[in-house]
Amino acid sequence: MTPSLPSFDLQFDHADLRELERDVWSNTPVPAKLKIEEAVHDIHIRYRGSYTRGLKKKSYHIEFATEPGPDESSELHLNAESLDPSHFRNKLSLDFMRELGIHTPDSEHVFVTLEGEPLGLYLQLESVDEMYLKKRNLPHGTIYYAVSDKADFSLKGKRGLTSGYQRKLGHMEDDHTLIHFIKSINSPSTFQHEIPRLLHIENYLRWLAGAVCTMNNDGFTHNYALYLIRKDQQFSIIPWDYDATFGRRVNGDIMEWDYVPITGKTKNRLTTQLMKRSGYRKRYKDILEEILDTTFNVAHLEDKVMSLHSSLRPYILMDPHYQKEIELYDREPSFILQFIEDRGAYLRQELRYL
Repeated sequence: MTPSLPSFDLQFDHADLRELERDVWSNTPVPAKLKIEEAVHDIHIRYRGSYTRGLKKKSYHIEFATEPGPDESSELHLNAESLDPSHFRNKLSLDFMRELGIHTPDSEHVFVTLEGEPLGLYLQLESVDEMYLKKRNLPHGTIYYAVSDKADFSLKGKRGLTSGYQRKLGHMEDDHTLIHFIKSINSPSTFQHEIPRLLHIENYLRWLAGAVCTMNNDGFTHNYALYLIRKDQQFSIIPWDYDATFGRRVNGDIMEWDYVPITGKTKNRLTTQLMKRSGYRKRYKDILEEILDTTFNVAHLEDKVMSLHSSLRPYILMDPHYQKEIELYDREPSFILQFIEDRGAYLRQELRYL
């Protein structure tokens, strides 16, 4: 029997709903109510995303109007996953990254209605914020979201070295540490002794290996968060928004299994500098070999793919945006599994060049 998904019902005053729909590019939220099962919450809601706001099925950012409980976040993200035919690449990827030992946002599929009328299947994504750290017993720190491709760790084409980042949590003085970090990446004279101090290298190399395996083409210069532990003054990296993976581009088109090289995109200055050093390159190779043997292969991932597909299928049939595309949905598991096989074979061949 297919397990039932949590149900979210959005409720608006008509004037507020019209205001929300009047300008899909506005980041000004409107008041509404969100019914989760039987509990009703006052919220502020707006659309989220960039080009996806132009699609019929839109994603939402929700902030709760009342003070959250001690173990509750003040906000949540509802991703429409509109251009992913499987509707589960994001979750599959984030769960995969977590298996690599990387702290990763929780994700859960929910079914959303508007005044009882179906909006469709959504992925609820956890925010990387103070509650995120608390739930994982992580030290207090600063969180930066990499919100544009200027978050490539380079010095080029920027008005300031914090360009591409949005400070989600922390203090303005922490920006000086971020600036020093980026300068050190780009300085041959300081890289060797500063980067091991400023960067959790094992975390970064595992994140890189995961992004390379899943082939998140957009994930090397944005779609991640930096977490700075203040007491150690050290950065680690957290993946975010992995819907364009496992052989699909952000627009849903096919991305061939060899499109992203074994060391990721060269625009990422930090990766480029690390891969110039034989010790880091050797450790990265060892991590990739371990992942290909244990985690990134059809034998390990097939059950996860098929379970997600079967559990979400009834909700695809209820989603007014996609219920007529069930044949495409049903073909997608085979596509994903073939990608895993082809991508894994490609990466094994490329290991000899590391």
